[in-house]
Amino acid sequence: MKIQITFFLFLILAFFGSGEAQGQETPVDTFKTFTVQEGDTSFVLKQYFLCFLKRGPVRDQPEEEATRIQEQHLAHLNSLAEQKKICIVGPMGDDGEIRGVTIFNVTTLEEAERLANNDPAVKAGRLVTEIHPWWSAVGSKLF
Repeated sequence: MKIQITFFLFLILAFFGSGEAQGQETPVDTFKTFTVQEGDTSFVLKQYFLCFLKRGPVRDQPEEEATRIQEQHLAHLNSLAEQKKICIVGPMGDDGEIRGVTIFNVTTLEEAERLANNDPAVKAGRLVTEIHPWWSAVGSKLF
């Protein structure tokens, strides 16, 4: 439960500390974008990379080691948030195969894969990744 509360607090800090959450837009000239016209409003859609963090094959670590890996996992995500490499991250609300979601704010699938695979929980085999290109309007917010 302590890990879940810590992770939830991390999510809040990561989201509200991000430039996108504060209305600071990422320059779209370095990302794949396109514009959609709806009536008299134009929306710039930008490509992000949606990463599903799934249950990995190696989940039998002793509790102390699993806790250490989780702490390193959260530190990795916090570092990516500080670098503005991720827009939002969070755990799933059930105990299914998908354990969490990360939206990468990078220009290529290869960079998203590199960052995701550098996660200590992925390296330890506790998580595996599944990454897809994903489009969203620049400046979109969660409500």
